Amino acid sequence: MPIGVLVVYAALAVWVGLLVFGLWRGACGTFLGFGVAFLLALNARYAIEGAAQSIAFFIGIYDVPDNFGVSDPASAHALATCAQNQCSVWGDKFVYHPSWGTAFYDRFAHGPEFRTVLLYGHIAGNTLAFVLMMVQLFRPGNGPNPALHRLLGYVSLAALTVGVGGACILASEHGGIVDYGGYFSVLGFWFMSLCVYSCAIIGIFRIRARDFAAHRIWMFRYAGSMWGSFWLFRVMLFALGPLLSGYNALALQICIWFSAPFGILIAELIRRRLDARAGAPTYDDVLPIGALTR
Repeated sequence: MPIGVLVVYAALAVWVGLLVFGLWRGACGTFLGFGVAFLLALNARYAIEGAAQSIAFFIGIYDVPDNFGVSDPASAHALATCAQNQCSVWGDKFVYHPSWGTAFYDRFAHGPEFRTVLLYGHIAGNTLAFVLMMVQLFRPGNGPNPALHRLLGYVSLAALTVGVGGACILASEHGGIVDYGGYFSVLGFWFMSLCVYSCAIIGIFRIRARDFAAHRIWMFRYAGSMWGSFWLFRVMLFALGPLLSGYNALALQICIWFSAPFGILIAELIRRRLDARAGAPTYDDVLPIGALTR
């Protein structure tokens, strides 16, 4: 019994509870903090256990919902087997796994070393950028230490460039991988990367032009694209996989193309709510995302 996967399920249940409680109170700071800590715990496995074992753990999270309710897994086009059933932590409990997962495992368990290096760079860069992004949103540049805010912005951009760059190079190899969706996967991951990186770059151009209000708007959108690309992507895949088990790669494609835009939309709604609390705000009196904690 993979205890780690069960812990993830328990953490997801707690996180949903925090979301419901936060929406009821109108204060979602605990939900956001838990999401950041959860992300760090999942991504730290790659540094501790290596790519192959971490991917098998990741696939194990989806094995339960993807096999649930499928009377004949062999007939489900979105499920597949892998050599010696090593691509999941469930052992013989599940023989069929999400087809994107078996392809994911094979690429890094049996692929070139440089591909794994790119994966580590992508994970490390995006993780650091994600954490610094949340620090920046809770302590915006109109706060008590604008110099630190600016310095962290430079570090965050460098980390994001490494993370997104690695993702784009890895995605360029997906054209021949049917279980990812072929070239639709290539274009989809590039589109996701464009959503993330363009929001960040536009925000930087706006602050260099001293347009503080526009800078804040685009940084919220950047945060939304990051949350969408990581968390919405995974949650959507968790829900859509069982529903679309008869269509290979369709659930994955929906998540690739829509998670980042949905994240941007949610962030825009949050920003407008915060600004509505401030009345008719200027940059100096708009509320940071930390206002959601009270």
